[in-house]
Amino acid sequence: MTGHILQALSAREMERGPSQQTESNEWKHWKLAQGEQGIAWLTFDKQDTSANVVSTEVLKELEAILQKLDQQPPKGLVIRSTKASGFCLGADIGEFSKLESRDEAATKLGRAHEVVNRLEKAPYTTVAVIHGACLGGGFELALACNYRIAIPGAKLGFPEVKLGLHPGLGGTARLTRLIDPLEAMTLMLTGKTVPHHKALKLGMVDQVVEERHVAAAVAAAVAGDIDPAGHGLRGKVLSTRPARQLETRQMRSKSAEKAPPEHYPAPEALIRLWEKHGGDDEAMLRAEVDSFAELLMTDTTSRNLVRVFFLQEQMKGLTRTGAEPVHHVHIVGAGEMGADIAGWCAYNGLWVTLFDMEPEKVATAVGKLADLCDRKHRTSAQRREILDRLTPDFGNNGVEHADLVLEAVPEKVEIKQKVYEEAEPRMKDSAILATNTSSIPLETLRDKLKDPSRLVGLHFFNPVAMMPLVEVVSHDKVSDDIVKRARAFTGQIDRLPAPVTTAPGFLVNRVLTPYLVEAMVMLDEGIAAETIDREAEKFGMPVGPLELADQVGLDICLSVAKMLRERLESPMPPPPAWLEELVENGDLGKKTGKGLYHWKKGEADKKDKVPDAPHDTIDRLLLPMLNACRACLREQVIETEDLADGAMIFGAGFAPFRGGPMAYARTRGASDIRQSLETLASRYGDRFAPDPGWAEDGNGRSSEPTSQQATG
Repeated sequence: MTGHILQALSAREMERGPSQQTESNEWKHWKLAQGEQGIAWLTFDKQDTSANVVSTEVLKELEAILQKLDQQPPKGLVIRSTKASGFCLGADIGEFSKLESRDEAATKLGRAHEVVNRLEKAPYTTVAVIHGACLGGGFELALACNYRIAIPGAKLGFPEVKLGLHPGLGGTARLTRLIDPLEAMTLMLTGKTVPHHKALKLGMVDQVVEERHVAAAVAAAVAGDIDPAGHGLRGKVLSTRPARQLETRQMRSKSAEKAPPEHYPAPEALIRLWEKHGGDDEAMLRAEVDSFAELLMTDTTSRNLVRVFFLQEQMKGLTRTGAEPVHHVHIVGAGEMGADIAGWCAYNGLWVTLFDMEPEKVATAVGKLADLCDRKHRTSAQRREILDRLTPDFGNNGVEHADLVLEAVPEKVEIKQKVYEEAEPRMKDSAILATNTSSIPLETLRDKLKDPSRLVGLHFFNPVAMMPLVEVVSHDKVSDDIVKRARAFTGQIDRLPAPVTTAPGFLVNRVLTPYLVEAMVMLDEGIAAETIDREAEKFGMPVGPLELADQVGLDICLSVAKMLRERLESPMPPPPAWLEELVENGDLGKKTGKGLYHWKKGEADKKDKVPDAPHDTIDRLLLPMLNACRACLREQVIETEDLADGAMIFGAGFAPFRGGPMAYARTRGASDIRQSLETLASRYGDRFAPDPGWAEDGNGRSSEPTSQQATG
């Protein structure tokens, strides 16, 4: 059977179902059409959005449609999306912020459950046809259908754990019932999405068909000619109480390694749900509502992680400038950062030329890109295509053709200015000149440029393929158009821009350096490195400051610390003499195998048993960071607290569940921060003197989510 285009869909969309006899347009977000063979087609097209999300209004309309269909039931109902982005990205997170109590959240969620349960119990066959993203609440709608048919390219999953939650529209019960419950729990605990072929193998979908075969697959499902997915005897055995209790021990252990329950309670809440109620759908659905409401309303982790989601969306929005896209990037310098930036740009579809005086460095860059393709599981054809976009350029000829020329040479003013002197006369008039400097003010670098308006900072973080932030650094002579195009470029390569003004260390390094230096001062006082790092990790940092310093490179830490101390006339203490000696001896940290720690197979070799930390350890580490952040806001290095929090989370790994350094400061209160700094200053010195900004109103306010957003 050949499908025909639904009248309800845009001209850009491919076929979504058979020709209709009648179509109802009485709803804002859904369109119902009666097709051939008694099959109704319900298309999800959320009004005024580019992607579908599940909201209260969407579910109310769905309930009304199901009531109408009950009056004259069809043989089958097909649900699918008109949006190019996919079936549905998840729940409307914006609605979460409007809830005021746990009881209100549970009541609202209970009503949503009634609608989804009604879909599941419909007296006719229901089929979800899935293309693109089918995540969170969208996947839960699909799970309530009898069959799921995926189109190649579909991806399914539950990302709620990344927001400090677990599925809340019945997904915990329905997925553990549908597929191997251990696989289901793993997917929910990790928040990972599954491509169509793996979804078929796991049983998350019943068939994968090309678009042209959708109508035939739907007809077969409605006729009962497709065997529904299921987990069989193994799933039944694993769902027994003794098996659940045995398996949850291992789940707890693995989850705690990456998400300590004292900081991230959602995994433990999900494990408890399945441990207590697995195999009893009704009990698990009821318990899911209470558990979700509890996490959402009484746990600060979820509220902060939801806030981080909106920070991410806010920063993504900064890339949508309407500026001319960059097609060709030319990079000067194939050292560690230049090589990684070149590879990441090529990986994300840009044409890249890479120049360095040392051919072996360029060869290493190509090898690193090949390794990235392997880590990202690209096919051999995709790998060849990506590698073809990275061209070694030993003549530096790409300067003349590139839309963006980025310099990533060593952090010495004279070397960088030499690059500009050679590049500027040869660049296209419209091209951007960018520097990856991590700390040198741009007013210094621009001194010898004929046209300083085209110079902008694009400060990437190491490792480039993992760290999502790029500081976009402006100065008083840069063109607004150049800055807009630079922000748009970060979006092209799937990075988040943090707009900052030129200043020593910009934002992230300026805020991070006092934290790292204080850790070294404490180490100099005789406190064990493992003790210091353990305290930071207990607070929620992904790694402690000393391990982080080794990862960044002690040479870089030393250089930035000296620069900030000199240029800011800061009371920050000088780095210890032994740090200078380590750098002089070439013991630079992870990259040389030895620094503050010895490194074995990419891991810091740490002692298991170390003394307890002094009571003020965490304040000594964190308050200098918060103090520097407040100074940057007061000086307008960055405009708002939201952007400062986003930059520190995505550029430095500040504990996401705390919402960022300024969110943490608001939790403690400015007066408490100021008093604590004064106490530390009296005990340890003027480096802890509170910034004047603590006595003033903040320079920014948390964004209230107003647009509809999804969990996926």
